[in-house]
Amino acid sequence: MSATGAVVVYGATGHTGRFVVAELRRRGLATVVSGRNAAQLEALAAEWADVEVRPATVDDPGSLDRALAGAVAVINCAGPFALTGGPVAEAALRAGIPYVDVAAELEANVSMFAEYAEAARKAEVPVVPAMAFYGGLGDLLVTAAMGEWTAVDEVHVAYGLSSWHPTAGTRAAGEVSHERRGGRRVRFADGALQYHDDEVWEQDWDFPEPLGRRAVIAEFTMADVVTVPSHVDVREVRTYMAAEAARDLAEESTPEPQSVDALGRSDQTFVVDVLVRAGGVERRAIARGQDIYAVTAPLAVEAVQRILAGRTRTTGVASAGAMFDAADFLRALAPHVTVELPH
Repeated sequence: MSATGAVVVYGATGHTGRFVVAELRRRGLATVVSGRNAAQLEALAAEWADVEVRPATVDDPGSLDRALAGAVAVINCAGPFALTGGPVAEAALRAGIPYVDVAAELEANVSMFAEYAEAARKAEVPVVPAMAFYGGLGDLLVTAAMGEWTAVDEVHVAYGLSSWHPTAGTRAAGEVSHERRGGRRVRFADGALQYHDDEVWEQDWDFPEPLGRRAVIAEFTMADVVTVPSHVDVREVRTYMAAEAARDLAEESTPEPQSVDALGRSDQTFVVDVLVRAGGVERRAIARGQDIYAVTAPLAVEAVQRILAGRTRTTGVASAGAMFDAADFLRALAPHVTVELPH
C-alpha cells in the first residue's frame, strides 16, 4: 500500500490507538501504523493486512519525518503526551499536514496551545489537541450548548461513568501529569488556571437518566479547563467525576478494560452532562455512549475527515469547539454517541 493519502496513527498498538486504526479502516481511509515498537506494529499489521508499518521514535526526528512522508494527517495516540506531543506535532508541521491528538493531560494540552500556536498559524496547518473523550467531547458540548452566546459566566462538565478501568497508558500519563505539577491540584477560576492544595471533596449531581442523582468528586479537573477557555470567554470552568469511577481510577488493583462485544468495547457506559450559565440563564447539553476509550476513535477520525474536507472554522492550534461546527459534529457521532442539545 502506498502511504500517499494515508493517515498515520502514532501509538497505533496502544489500547486507544487500535480503536483509531479500526475506525480509519471502517471509513475506508488508508492507514499507516507507527510507534516505537516495530515488533508490535508488525503483529498489528498481520491482523490488518492493508496497513503499512513505519516505526518511529520521538527522540529521532528523522524517523518521524519518514513515518509521515506522503501522509495527509497524523493522529497521535501515544501517551504520555508530555513526551510525544511536541515531537509528533513538530514533525506534522515540517510535513505540512494536520495534527490531531487524544491527550487528556492538562499540562500537555497547555503546552500545545502555548508553544505551537504561532508556528501552526504561520504554516496554516490545523493542530487539534485533546480530540478525545476528555477535552474534545466536553468542548464540543459546551460550544453547542452556548449556541449564539459569545461569553458565559460558568461552565460545568460532569462525567457520569459507570466505572473506570484505566489502561496502562492512562496510569502512566497520570503519573507524569502529577509529577509535572508537583502533586498540586488545579482549577480554572477567575479566568485563569490556578494550582492549589485544597482537599478533595464530594457533592451530589443530578445526572439525566439512566444515572440519576450520584455522588461526584468536585473539581476532578480534566482537559476541559484548557480546551474551553482557549476559545470561550469564561470566568469559571469546573469538571466533576462520578465518585465510583474516581475510586476505580485510584485503586491500583483495578484491571484494564475488557472487551465484551465485537467492536472490542468494554461494558462501561457514560453520561456527560454539561451546564453553561450566562446572566442567570442556563443551558444544558448531554452525551451518552459506551466505553470512553473506544468512543475517542470516532471523535479523532471524524476530526481528521472534516479537516481534510475543509469543514473547519479556523487553522493553527484550536480545540474541537473552535475548529468545527460543534452541533453538527456531535450529531455525526451517532450511533457511537447520542446527544441532547438545546433547541
